Amino acid sequence: MSRSIISGMGFYVPDNIVTNQDLEKLMETNDEWITERTGIKERRWVIPGEDSTSGMGFKAAKMAIENAGISKDEIDFIIFATLSPDYYFPGPGVTIQEALDLPPIGALDIRNQCSGFVYGLSIADQYIRTGMYKNILVIGSELHSGGLDKTTRGRGVSVIFGDGAGAAVVCATEDENRGILSTHLHAEGKHAKELALLSPATSRWVDTIMKEHDPSDISYYPHMNGNFVFKHAVTRFPEVIMEALQQNGYTPQDIDMLIPHQANLRISQFVQRTMKLNDDQVYNNIQRYGNTTAASIPIALTEALNEGKIKKGDLVCLAAFGSGFTWASALIRW
Repeated sequence: MSRSIISGMGFYVPDNIVTNQDLEKLMETNDEWITERTGIKERRWVIPGEDSTSGMGFKAAKMAIENAGISKDEIDFIIFATLSPDYYFPGPGVTIQEALDLPPIGALDIRNQCSGFVYGLSIADQYIRTGMYKNILVIGSELHSGGLDKTTRGRGVSVIFGDGAGAAVVCATEDENRGILSTHLHAEGKHAKELALLSPATSRWVDTIMKEHDPSDISYYPHMNGNFVFKHAVTRFPEVIMEALQQNGYTPQDIDMLIPHQANLRISQFVQRTMKLNDDQVYNNIQRYGNTTAASIPIALTEALNEGKIKKGDLVCLAAFGSGFTWASALIRW
């Protein structure tokens, strides 16, 4: 049976840097308040009209394919994770397929928010293990800035999120000493509304949006030519990391690099202390990019690789927790 390796990584973030001082001009906040609560110093926000979720994903994907050393035409399946698609439907997977000028291969869109990339990696791993596909493109991309309340009312959320994309090429290998060892997926829907975007929703389009806006504006209809967290995170992160380690006969001290979802620096630091990991075993970049949801792990993983912090043979753990609630981990022998 084939195993899965990540053969190429890539990421893209917009050029537009938004610092905590920049946010002081938009809302009642300050650098000290944001840094103390989140660890974030700056984030990237697209300039409106200059980029899109699929557009950023495309740029990250091109880099990942190049770094994998394969032709784009060798990609035989696409998995795209996002909570901020270009359109309500169709999802951005097909947009990437068209942008890369690929033949009519399959494109799967998944909505697992902060856990989306690890969920996508798990799906890719299973497809490769069964022999269905050999080279799968997995993308996590988010454009949050267009949907944030950039006023004092929304500061508790808007200061956290940034825009960006990351991508991985997952390939089949017969090398038994490398690859994805296991993935672990969980969800707990009873907490869904604790971290959610409840509108627009199909059940509310006519009843609310159309009554509040120009009823002749048909853009509110589908077009056919034809949208309590910290406490649970610091519990679920260590749980799902330990689940992966124990299944494969390892301990936290065996981890060479932990790439956690970049939700909040305080969460990552709490998990690091709980797992008794040193600074060289954990990679964080939320300080520079904020929370980029499904893009955060592939962005951080790409940076860690580029900085030489991960080398062949290392034991790498990816872990995420987010809206749903969903949480997940993947253990990889690099």
